[in-house]
Amino acid sequence: MDWRHLLSDWRTDRRRGVLLLAALALAATFLQPTVNLPRRLFEHVVVIDVTQSMNVTDQRIGGAAVSRLAAAKHALRAALDELPCGSKLGWAVFTEHRSYLLLTPLEVCANRAELRATLAHIDGRMAWSGGSEVAKALHGGIVIAKELAGRPSLVFVTDGHEAPPLNARLRPSFDDKPGEVAGLIVGVGERNPSPIPKFDPSGRPLGWWSADEVMQTDLHSQGRGGSVLGERLIDDAAPTAIAPNLGATPGREHLSGLREDYLRLLAQENGLAYLRLREPRELAAALRARALARPVVAPVDGRIALAALALALLLGLQLAPWWAAWTRGRR
Repeated sequence: MDWRHLLSDWRTDRRRGVLLLAALALAATFLQPTVNLPRRLFEHVVVIDVTQSMNVTDQRIGGAAVSRLAAAKHALRAALDELPCGSKLGWAVFTEHRSYLLLTPLEVCANRAELRATLAHIDGRMAWSGGSEVAKALHGGIVIAKELAGRPSLVFVTDGHEAPPLNARLRPSFDDKPGEVAGLIVGVGERNPSPIPKFDPSGRPLGWWSADEVMQTDLHSQGRGGSVLGERLIDDAAPTAIAPNLGATPGREHLSGLREDYLRLLAQENGLAYLRLREPRELAAALRARALARPVVAPVDGRIALAALALALLLGLQLAPWWAAWTRGRR
């Protein structure tokens, strides 16, 4: 019996078998197989502040000065690309005291172009009022998230500038339960106040807002002038707790800086996380935080695994003679 001939036939058959397996693996990719595996996915609805203070140009992209709104959109676009396939993202805006849903959460990979296009068209011209009641808009965002079918996380992007200013002892109260909706408040802007640009309805610049054009104190305090001198009202009683600092700056409300302490307070009261926007990668990481993840069993594309198997088999065939020669040399 010619053992050399048998060994050569076995090696030839083995090579053919490996080639056949590689061909079958590649052919199977055309069937677009999927495998259900446990994954961590995300679903967010992002509420973006489009009020006038978000036009302050105290941010930078690539060395150029840009508005807070532009910086927020730049970071959100980058974060969109970092979310894993199967995750969902939706857009909303807020102005005056309302949050308004523009796009319900869509799967990020199949709808990336639509999500990018919608985000690109969000700007200050969408505002229907000059007011900026942050606390009320945050409550509106929570309501939107609760009413959507998937109960997405809320990502609320703002500089925290309340206009008109709030009275710290007469803040609006809501029946939201802290933590009922998971999410994140994203603070945008520099703490140092800057002038607020003024635009006409079509978006053409008109200079900056001046002190006499902006309400400098809260409405409740302004109403005291109509009372009888020295008269005490029921809400003049000494408060039972120290009123929080809401960041108001009477006399300088025509300037705007990031009201970070106020946003941290809102986040704490509503069971949300807080992030100050500095780098896009930080926002992308925050949107993939474990606290916002949803463990689900989702279909995973099996084509990558099959293509990798075919590549490994073909590489193995090419490297096998080299490996055999190397091992013989070591012996």
